[in-house]
Amino acid sequence: IYLKILIFLIMWSSALAVFGLLAASASGQAPQRHEGVSIFSDLIPAELRAVRDFLLGRPELGLQADPDPSLTKNRLFLVELLTPKKGRALQYLESGGRRPRRQARAVVFFGAEAQPNVTEYVVWPLPAPTSYRPWGKPAPFAARPMSQLEFGLLSQRLAESLAPLQQFLLDASGFGFGNCGDRCLTLTEVAPRGLASGERRTWLMLQRFVEGFFLHPVGLEVLLDHRELDPRLWQVQKLWYNGHYFSSAEELAQLHASGAVPVVPLPPHPDESLFSTFVPRGSFSAGPPTDAHGAKVCEPQGRRYWVEGNLVEYSGWSLAFRLRTSTGLQLFDVRFNGERVAYEVSVQEAIAIYGGNTPAAMQTKYIDVGWGMGSVTHELAPGVDCPEGATFLDAHHLYDAPGPVRFPRALCVFELPTGVPLRRHFDSDFRGGSHFYAGLEGAALVLRTTSTVYNYDYLWDFLLYPNGVLETKVHATGYLHTSFYTPEGLRYGNRLQEHLLGNIHTHLVHYKVDLDVAGLENSFETLDVALENISLPWEPSQPLVQPRLEPQPRLRERQAAFPFGKPLPRYLLFGNPAKPNRWGHRRSYRLQLSSHGHPCPGTEGSCPFGRYPLAVTQHHNNEDTSSSLYIQNDPWSPTVSFENFLKNDESLENQDLVAWVTVGFLHIPHSEDIPNTSTPGNVVGFYLRPFNFFDEDPSVASRRTVIVRPSEPGGRSGVHVQRWTPADPMPCISQEPFSYNGTYWQV
Repeated sequence: IYLKILIFLIMWSSALAVFGLLAASASGQAPQRHEGVSIFSDLIPAELRAVRDFLLGRPELGLQADPDPSLTKNRLFLVELLTPKKGRALQYLESGGRRPRRQARAVVFFGAEAQPNVTEYVVWPLPAPTSYRPWGKPAPFAARPMSQLEFGLLSQRLAESLAPLQQFLLDASGFGFGNCGDRCLTLTEVAPRGLASGERRTWLMLQRFVEGFFLHPVGLEVLLDHRELDPRLWQVQKLWYNGHYFSSAEELAQLHASGAVPVVPLPPHPDESLFSTFVPRGSFSAGPPTDAHGAKVCEPQGRRYWVEGNLVEYSGWSLAFRLRTSTGLQLFDVRFNGERVAYEVSVQEAIAIYGGNTPAAMQTKYIDVGWGMGSVTHELAPGVDCPEGATFLDAHHLYDAPGPVRFPRALCVFELPTGVPLRRHFDSDFRGGSHFYAGLEGAALVLRTTSTVYNYDYLWDFLLYPNGVLETKVHATGYLHTSFYTPEGLRYGNRLQEHLLGNIHTHLVHYKVDLDVAGLENSFETLDVALENISLPWEPSQPLVQPRLEPQPRLRERQAAFPFGKPLPRYLLFGNPAKPNRWGHRRSYRLQLSSHGHPCPGTEGSCPFGRYPLAVTQHHNNEDTSSSLYIQNDPWSPTVSFENFLKNDESLENQDLVAWVTVGFLHIPHSEDIPNTSTPGNVVGFYLRPFNFFDEDPSVASRRTVIVRPSEPGGRSGVHVQRWTPADPMPCISQEPFSYNGTYWQV
């Protein structure tokens, strides 16, 4: 009887909950904030498994989950949340309309078909899917991302193909393949994989497999054709060693045996390979010892922000976040004091374009979404990657794996003292005292994750300031992508070790910024400064040159696509002309780029957005992202063409606008990039800054202000301190010992 009562209560409570949701919808009542933004939350492991199991159970798809190491089978490669269309999401968030259906995007490799391809599907409803349909056009099978299965087969086939070079490799590097103990060779693959659509030919760089192997090329590069789905048909087409090309492994082996190809002996390992490690060495000639903890970030009175599910709130800010498996960190429904500033601010792509004199270096154009940029969100270390007291959140990805994989501490949230006041003023009385001093301590909330895309580590940050400013930035660190040094290579970089060249490259990072400033209907204009000559009214004979404002409306998309090589206007403003602030000015937000890098060489496909540091378009649901999983391995026929976003040259006046922002920097590697590229100076990003959006600086609401006035006007007998926080901040001590696991596993 107790069981019956329990069942009755559960059913009754469920009915009440459903009735409450229906009543809210019927009354036009918006959902609770944390409930509303959950429509953007990533799929949980149970949902990922549900999508996998549903698709595996569809006999018409013929998917196989067995561990058979074959490319000629149909397999599920990726599952992630498919976010709702903007119109439906806003209707739900603002007026309590029907909750958007929760859906997943699934990517399937069809290797067993007569015409192998990659097809994407929409799967719904979650958490218990019952339906699916194709999404978009199938992609060519040769354009698919590299999988762990294919990489393993590639490594195996390479070792087999280089068997004639066993003695050559031992003479050249002291390392080899098979039965090699701790002296094995590894490889780095470069992309694109060929020179035309449909090819899958990859240059492979051989390296000593030691700590920091990226910095240990042995001088041998191999071109392997692996387009066929049967690895036994894969063939070595070309080899390069120390400036010379060879048609086969046998040719190189014979020439080496005859003495015609002398080897370049590498430094002995481990005696002279410490340079690629993090192991401390040397000492500073000034300053105290560094074998003690340095400054720490602490929260003496607890956290001054809230994280509930995928909702973050801090000093007027409220937003939802997700860690998209394919691309990375995304913000949604970004509001300040309850008013939406942006619907979406998200990472879209990262590209690194290299130059060099070796074939692999020449061919390297890394387009990182093609490597699962959002799926390599490895563990953040407390006290190093984020403060010890940060809020750490796990991520779950189903990318090239049998099931969901848990990435612990994949994202962190913390309040960061900036070290400079947000605002301050010392009001001197010019008699040795002051009328007052006032200042507001500087702090920002940071959302951070990382993408370790093979050698490079990208640290992705979104910073929220209490004055309504949002900053986006990315730090580049990790290991260089290097090549074997030859004298001819100095045209393309610097010599970093005896046999190591750091190759010149350009980093380009692309963001989507869907702004909704004071509503959906925004216009875009630029504001610059021009000089004018005037005569002083009280001294007409005295000319004066002074600056004046020069606004320029940008009414069409082509007017708002700024090519590289031309300076950007100083002020890039997005606002709502129909909604002025208290002083009659259009409420706007300013987009301010910290750096917009260099133009992208090569085809438009290899840099789908690389012609413009900024382009502004109308929002369209079919222009959700500016890149694709498939452009890396087929940039010649891109599945997404950014130029198509601009071809209609649509109006930008009173429209729902999206800014596409490209930032980047040129990196000429130097000796201080050994062992790793450091973060200072290797950071780019942009700001979203209010420009007449508020009637005054909204940070006046912060109670972290300090005002100091003399006790008596002009007196020096004492001061009166006015503050709204405790005078004693209390000690900053973390009780948690350092811990780090460094693993990620299927759940």
